[in-house]
Amino acid sequence: MLKSSLNLQLGQNLTMTPQLQQAIRLLQLSTLELQLEVQQALDSNPMLELAEENPADEASSPETKDDAEPEAPTVEGSTDEGSWEELSYTGGTGAQGAMDDRDPFENQAGSEGGLHEHLLWQLHLSPLNERDQRIGAALIDSINTDGYLETDLESLQQTLGGEEALGVDEIEAVLHWIQQCDPVGVGARDLRECLLIQLRAMSDETPAHAAALQVVDTGMPNLARHDFRALQRDLGLDETTLARAVELIRTLNPRPGSHISDQPPEYVTPDVYVRRDNGGWRVDLNPDIAPRIRINSLYAGMVRRVSDARDSAFMRNQLQEARWFLKSLHSRNDTLLRVARAIVERQSAFLEQGDVAMQPLILRDIAEALGMHESTISRVTTQKYMHTPRGVFEFKYFFSSHVGTSDGGECSATAIRAMIRQLISEEPPNRPMSDSRLAQVLSDRGINVARRTVAKYREAMNLPPSSERRQLL
Repeated sequence: MLKSSLNLQLGQNLTMTPQLQQAIRLLQLSTLELQLEVQQALDSNPMLELAEENPADEASSPETKDDAEPEAPTVEGSTDEGSWEELSYTGGTGAQGAMDDRDPFENQAGSEGGLHEHLLWQLHLSPLNERDQRIGAALIDSINTDGYLETDLESLQQTLGGEEALGVDEIEAVLHWIQQCDPVGVGARDLRECLLIQLRAMSDETPAHAAALQVVDTGMPNLARHDFRALQRDLGLDETTLARAVELIRTLNPRPGSHISDQPPEYVTPDVYVRRDNGGWRVDLNPDIAPRIRINSLYAGMVRRVSDARDSAFMRNQLQEARWFLKSLHSRNDTLLRVARAIVERQSAFLEQGDVAMQPLILRDIAEALGMHESTISRVTTQKYMHTPRGVFEFKYFFSSHVGTSDGGECSATAIRAMIRQLISEEPPNRPMSDSRLAQVLSDRGINVARRTVAKYREAMNLPPSSERRQLL
């Protein structure tokens, strides 16, 4: 027979209050997301208002001062193809760059479209007849984002079979017209044709122009392998002329369409600024990361004067939510600033000397120093940016793994990558260092790193192996 009884048990529960949930959510928002959140709060809560630049509107009545938030903290700042890659495209000095002095950002498409729209715009303004324009539109539709024609002309001829007596030569004539459009080199069928188009657009008086045409026209396989001796032998060029021709080829753009993107540009607003101050480093919040808001004293003062119970409860609830929101914003900014200062304190050598001086740092180090949970540091360092004299960096940039040194210390992976990049930039062009040699040089400096680790770091920086870095003097 079953008997009913009462049992008393003790237990502990961790419950996240709405205030804590809001604070955590604000903490992980980016600057843009935070601005949207603040605007939504202003739109939905009449107790919040934008703070004026000059707070001279504090002439409130005595009863207002009793009920209003006692100077709630305003959210303000201050409490920062293959082997072509190794030819290192420099841009701007080749065919397109030498043709005019236009704004370098002129061709950066925003919301108005990308490469296809840019080419269609030129096609519609051209003197081509209606038949050729239809051919041109079909060709442009077959051009990829790098600017290369992805289909052969015979396939296009079949696609355009509705056109009466349409020949491949007619399609090719329109293709040649497209290849002279902006950007020069677009519509090429391979890398060789792309580079030839750009070279032919240059003046014949360009130094080493004829030699560069000769190298690209008949010597591309040897150029891709960096077999300069074979180029000299096959083309009959002396070393100096060949070196100048290769330098000219490096100024060409192997992906001419990549300069015109259909993705809108993304702009970064720094959350904190880092400045030199009396021999040290000062970290300040960016005062523009969020609007300055406060409690509306007029509405706050009306809470006790409202006679209707329902209206009074609504206004008190709105006032409490406004206070929570301001407190969460203040907490977010305070945490952001504390984490930024802790990072700067540990990475001051980076600010002084650059990547080679980056210190090993993990999230746990900052969490323990500030008495916070590691997950909190992770939220703070995601999509938050620091403006320094060396550029704008995401907080996470300052965190990296490490390897041991011969003296028992540690060296960050960022610093090792910077050393490898520096060693490669200083190596003799005709005798580049292998990964094994790079590992040996680092070992001589007290950094214990394996050859495969050097290769991994080099590949992560898109640096080619030594066999592809060999150049003429």
